[in-house]
Amino acid sequence: MTSLPHVDPPAFPPPYPSAAPRFAPGDAVRVATGHAPGHIRTPWYLRGRVGRVERICGDFANPEELAFHRSGLPPRALYRVRFTMKEIWGERAERGEDTLDAEIFEHWLEAAEG
Repeated sequence: MTSLPHVDPPAFPPPYPSAAPRFAPGDAVRVATGHAPGHIRTPWYLRGRVGRVERICGDFANPEELAFHRSGLPPRALYRVRFTMKEIWGERAERGEDTLDAEIFEHWLEAAEG
C-alpha cells in the first residue's frame, strides 16, 4: 500500500549539525514497530508506515532517555519525515495525496524500498 510523497529537499543545511546521519533527504524510511516502555516520541499511528525523509534537523539528546533523567547521549539524528494520508490511513483517507510531516529520531527508522 506504500504511497510515497514527493520531497524537494531544503536548499539549506540543517540548522543544527549532524555528525553522521544514516539517511538523506529523499530517502524512503519505515518507522519501526517496536514497543518501548515509558516516554516515547514516535506516534503509534506512524509505526510500520513508510515515508520519505524531508530534511535532517540535526543531532539531539535522546528525549526517551532524558525523560528518565539520564544524559540522552550519544546524540541521535532527528529527521523530518513526510507521509501521505493514504500511507497512514489507507483507503479511509479522505484525501490520500495530502501529507503529514513528523520529526522522528533515527533509532526509530529503518531503510525502506521506495
